[in-house]
Amino acid sequence: MTDRPHSPADSDRTRIRRIPENAVHDRATLDAVLDAGLVAHVSVVSGEQPFVLPVAYARRDDEVLFHGSSGSRLFRTLAEGQPTCLTVTLLDGLVLARSAFHSSMHYRSAMVLGVARRLTGEDELDGLRVVTEHLLPGRWDDCRQPTAKERAATILLSLPLEEWSLKIGTGDPQDDEEDITDAPYSGIWAGSVPIRESFGTPARSADCPPEIPLPEYVQRWRR
Repeated sequence: MTDRPHSPADSDRTRIRRIPENAVHDRATLDAVLDAGLVAHVSVVSGEQPFVLPVAYARRDDEVLFHGSSGSRLFRTLAEGQPTCLTVTLLDGLVLARSAFHSSMHYRSAMVLGVARRLTGEDELDGLRVVTEHLLPGRWDDCRQPTAKERAATILLSLPLEEWSLKIGTGDPQDDEEDITDAPYSGIWAGSVPIRESFGTPARSADCPPEIPLPEYVQRWRR
């Protein structure tokens, strides 16, 4: 098997060695995966203890933005320049092989390595807008903007898209030949079950008067 050409955007640290044929080196595909996700996981080490934090995020051009509390020692550690790893995984389906070993998933998984920097001033405000619009399209112009106190309570970080990898798993189960041809396992159903993510019916909060209509931009949300 011949490895695919290695992208300049990747590094030896992010080169995919396990099932390298699932590696994708196209930046546009990476952007599409990041733009489709809503939650990322970010690593940080405090003392000798590693932690992984779930964060809301958004891509802005050549960087990934994510935020947390300025009261969090873990976010302060990241803001001070500790190297980190950010991952986004989209689960697209379950793969049912004839054996437990070969059963798997359909997925799109991105990993970004680097050092994050803290955003300030107008750049921070624009970053908060980008994250809000990624999660809640149309909401930024409709809601109250962050106050100085709220911004002081928030750390907004930017991680550059300079060192990354992308792996995508698709296709049929990769069963052993004897499981496909020989009884009893040849009689087992094999295939995949797609997983679909969708928005439900909006639920009005108890303190929201019934005469206030559901915003049109919310009605347009599809997933």
